[in-house]
Amino acid sequence: MAERVELLAPAGNYDAFLGALNAGADAVYLGGDRFGARAYADNFDQEQIVRALHVAHFYGKKIYLTVNTLLKERELAELSAYLTPFYEAGLDGVIVQDFGVFCHIREHFPDLPLHVSTQMTVTGVRGAALLKEQGACRIVPARELSLEEVRKIKEEAGVEVECFIHGAMCYCYSGQCLFSSILGGRSGNRGRCAQPCRLPYEIYDEGKRLSGSGYPLSLKDMCTLEYLPKLLAARIDSFKIEGRMKRPEYAAGVTEVYRKYIDLYYKEGAARYQVDPADMDRLRRLYIRSEIQTGYYDRHNGKEMITLAAPGYSGSDEGILARIRENYIKDPEKMPVRMRVTVQVGEPLRLQVVSEGDPALSTTVSGERVQPAKNAPLTEETVRKQMGKTGENLVAVSSCEISMEGQGFVPVRALNELRRAAVEAFEKLVSEERTIYRPSQSTAGSPGAARRIIKADETFSQKEKSALEGGVWKSRKPATDCLVSTLEQLQVVAKWGQCRRIYIESGLLLREAGEIWRIMADTGAQCYVALPYILRERDTAYLKRLFSCLRDAGTRISGVLLRNLEGLAYMKTLREKETAAFGAYDLIPDAGLYCFNSESVRFLSAFAGEITLPYELNAGEAGHLARAAGAQGMRANLIVYSRIPMMVTANCLRKTADLCPPQGNEQQQVFLKDRQGAIFPVVINCDHCYNVLYNSVPYSLHGAKKERDRIGAAAFRCDFSTETGVQCGQILEGKFPFEDYTAGHCKRGVE
Repeated sequence: MAERVELLAPAGNYDAFLGALNAGADAVYLGGDRFGARAYADNFDQEQIVRALHVAHFYGKKIYLTVNTLLKERELAELSAYLTPFYEAGLDGVIVQDFGVFCHIREHFPDLPLHVSTQMTVTGVRGAALLKEQGACRIVPARELSLEEVRKIKEEAGVEVECFIHGAMCYCYSGQCLFSSILGGRSGNRGRCAQPCRLPYEIYDEGKRLSGSGYPLSLKDMCTLEYLPKLLAARIDSFKIEGRMKRPEYAAGVTEVYRKYIDLYYKEGAARYQVDPADMDRLRRLYIRSEIQTGYYDRHNGKEMITLAAPGYSGSDEGILARIRENYIKDPEKMPVRMRVTVQVGEPLRLQVVSEGDPALSTTVSGERVQPAKNAPLTEETVRKQMGKTGENLVAVSSCEISMEGQGFVPVRALNELRRAAVEAFEKLVSEERTIYRPSQSTAGSPGAARRIIKADETFSQKEKSALEGGVWKSRKPATDCLVSTLEQLQVVAKWGQCRRIYIESGLLLREAGEIWRIMADTGAQCYVALPYILRERDTAYLKRLFSCLRDAGTRISGVLLRNLEGLAYMKTLREKETAAFGAYDLIPDAGLYCFNSESVRFLSAFAGEITLPYELNAGEAGHLARAAGAQGMRANLIVYSRIPMMVTANCLRKTADLCPPQGNEQQQVFLKDRQGAIFPVVINCDHCYNVLYNSVPYSLHGAKKERDRIGAAAFRCDFSTETGVQCGQILEGKFPFEDYTAGHCKRGVE
């Protein structure tokens, strides 16, 4: 058989860590009290994480720390101090979402393994390979990928792959969801998701109701127990169980079942692999939703994946939970050791500790000098009693051999100190022997290893001021850019005549290239193409057609708007390979390629000359980021009008409503209606088989002039998606056509 897969279990607190460890996990992922995507879990304090690392390594297990949220500038400045004690304790890896965190850890802790979170939305080989080049050793790809896509990443990107096998599923591509953030100020990118996807909605097509009140955004929980042989045959490196928000019994119980069947596969092979229905029933009774499915590994989407009825948990079997608590929620079984104590008058006390199972694991320490006894000499009984008091240590004394020469005496305190020193030295020896990753003390948290982080209140150097003034900042009026999705919108924007750039959706360009060039001929605007929100293996033929179209367009195209890592990696390679055609293209990361801090600016500066400010920063934070971009010689663009794309989903509401594929010229747009009557437009992208769910009201900063000026962006951008041509014209002329709108997080930001 091939090298065994790692079984990776969640731990929301120390009891869950113990339960997962005892139930057979090879590794545990957990979050500290900062920077984790489960802000409402119990989480671990520093002392608990250091203790957990010691315990895990003693038993030959690993711990990965979640730092998988977007960090603001002031938080990034605290990251090194936060990580240093865990790094020094031998942390086995860090799971990250933020490009800036990635960059910061790579340079401050260069030999600490970097794992890319599913929140980075890695959807293909190109994006995975790019992150490997930047220093990642493991990728947790988007959960929407098929098994073949995962296999391709594993084989062609040459990087470790970690995949989810069990637990709750997000409806949106992870990392691309602003639903909770925009509606309630609780950002999923900051670990505070309020799960609005679990609420009831109705689906409408124009005025026609396609479904009654149900839960069309609530995915069933994933359970791959019966699908496990196919996943194992793909040679995935790590199987991940979701559930840091769940109780310890859940972590232990699910780990126990998957441990059993992974071992069964390696022992008996796929031909004799069979799941006992009783084990499936146990999983269903362990705090799981009412129905289960196998995820996206063998399907792209489907109504059968959705919990259309109430998605609440049906409760847990208290009998099963009690058995799990008794068997697993406890300290792990101690390692039996033999002790040899030498007590010789005039010589230091000596204690050797030897593993009973592996005599090569042995350590010897010396203690206080033995004095001649004046009254009561030290007895073997006293020595044996004190040596056996291992308490909370990870060893148990199976035998204690005592050698005594002469009538000697030492205080009981000296015996206890000797035992503590010897056991601590032995445990450290065993932990280090079983720890694959060992930190380099010379680089731990060294600020000299990294480029400078720009602090929010920092005064810029004269050189940096020159770089800022060389860009389009407060000294100049920001340019205006527009993104269009329809020919009608393009005609209005072109006629307006004041755009620096017009971004055109790639699908529109492929369908209407001739008409687009006719319209654009009368404008002085530069033309940029906007790539799809999600690119996957299935889009290879689409990209070939698109870039054939761009070659034909020649200098009429000036650059590309990038919405995902796959697009970024694709364009990076294309510019390098086809310099004549694409070498001069500008690459513009969109808001979904999150740039939250100055280190993420620096990360993106290796590929692009501009950033797009994210929706979740307030004006002060966005202004600081714009200045940080200027210090890197980059420009910052600010979206001032849009229907915020709050979800990008592989599942399809038309398919959920049994209306897929669309017939003829049917609407490529449906609507969701929530309990309060709010209507959310949902655009169906059949070219790439994803939905984009937009906010119920437009986002606009037309009433926030003070905040716009404070940010100091190089350009203001209007993104048109569902608007009519008339509405586009009114927005551009300053005659805002909608009664209701939101300024998003411009004034307050997110926590």
